[in-house]
Amino acid sequence: MHPAPSIILFTVLSGLGFGLLFWLGLGFPPVTGFSAFAFFTIAYLLAIGGLISSTFHLGNPQRALKAFTQWQTSWLSREAWLSVFALTFMGLYAIGAVFFATRIAPLGWIGSALALATVYATSMIYGQLKTVPRWNHPTTPALFLLLSVSGGALLAGQVTYAIGLLALSGVLQAVVWYLGDQRFAERGTTMETATGLGNIGQVTAFEPPHTGTNYLLKEMVHVVGRKHSRKLRIISLALMVVLPVLLLLLPFSHALAAVAVLSHLAGVLASRWLFFAEAEHVVGLYYGIR
Repeated sequence: MHPAPSIILFTVLSGLGFGLLFWLGLGFPPVTGFSAFAFFTIAYLLAIGGLISSTFHLGNPQRALKAFTQWQTSWLSREAWLSVFALTFMGLYAIGAVFFATRIAPLGWIGSALALATVYATSMIYGQLKTVPRWNHPTTPALFLLLSVSGGALLAGQVTYAIGLLALSGVLQAVVWYLGDQRFAERGTTMETATGLGNIGQVTAFEPPHTGTNYLLKEMVHVVGRKHSRKLRIISLALMVVLPVLLLLLPFSHALAAVAVLSHLAGVLASRWLFFAEAEHVVGLYYGIR
């Protein structure tokens, strides 16, 4: 799939933002007043900034509001509604914490649950696609949720939780890559099944279906070299997990914490670029890409 920058930023930033809101809703850290204002500002900037960036991938961004109308069948629409509910409940919770030094626990719990539900809905936009075997697996929402929660723990300053969750997310990411590399072949989709001509024998591409490019080739087909993929995977894990964990194990300082956050962010961006770039849509078979 084409790794569009707007979608990468959307999934990464909103995931971190809602991950931080998850921890804040549970009372980690137990901040009020100006400290609470600072934490909630960061969380809302990430969450809303990510959601806004997703509209740049739309052909007609002014029609983004129509995404709210298909909640019964569309995970994108469910994500839109869940994000509104999550931000609303957490906004009410934040008002009490910032202006009245009061944390209303039930509001925070509901907001935390809605924040995770929003991330889950985001992941299912991709996880539901049977036409992309690499994504169509329970590990897709599991990884989205784990990266959101671990990144949120890092931003919330929950060092102990962050170390464990980051390590776990690194293991899950490696498993996702390993299983994903085999899933297209395991699905059994071939040139014969894609064209419907398997009953007459083996099918090979004689020439492309057309002389120019089109939307399908631009959006659904992207080829990344295996050698480059391996390098990016190593870089991603090193930045996303290894370096932040090592920094968190050192005596705490705000400078090291900031470097850990930036390193994790860069690693997740690289991981999410691979998430899209390595995804093989079955339509590529029709064009003889695979």
